Amino acid sequence: MTSAGARGTAPRAQRADARRNIAAILDAATECLARDPEVSIADIAAAAGVGRITLYGHFKTRAELVDAVMVRIVQHANAILDATDADGNPADALARLVASSWQIVHQFRNILLAAQRELPAERIRGVHDPILRRVHSLIGRGQDAGTFRRDLPRQWLITTAFSLMHAAAEDAAAGRIGADEAARLITTTLLAAFTPP
Repeated sequence: MTSAGARGTAPRAQRADARRNIAAILDAATECLARDPEVSIADIAAAAGVGRITLYGHFKTRAELVDAVMVRIVQHANAILDATDADGNPADALARLVASSWQIVHQFRNILLAAQRELPAERIRGVHDPILRRVHSLIGRGQDAGTFRRDLPRQWLITTAFSLMHAAAEDAAAGRIGADEAARLITTTLLAAFTPP
């Protein structure tokens, strides 16, 4: 006769296996999508060391997997931005925020491309909300200090920063600008746009 403890072991082992599989799939998907935004589900499953059936057991569609990867990347970015000094002069803080953000956007630009093909624009923007809240706070502080213009809505300035960052990623990927000069170009453009007339 099976004891209660033994009966509980199998489901726990299955949950542990499932957690390991999910982590392996997300690791593989992040790496594969960062290289090729059109990588196949079969290639991601192979890189994760699982079968397609196992992958689809955790992520019902390619869009669901891409969404999970994007959420993970934004969480990683948010942790990095936690360590970025956003105090002091708002213009200097903006430059530091752009420099930190650019490294992540550039490194994972192909994942954004995959997301743009699989997910609605409002979902992509929604996932970026924690980062956009940082920008909102910084722009608000800059407006209060008179460093940033107040004649345009704050939300429009946030949209400008978000759009410019991702446009720079596309230009860097296409070789139209150098990845090493992008942060400077973004910062210079934003400061010109944000400075009171």
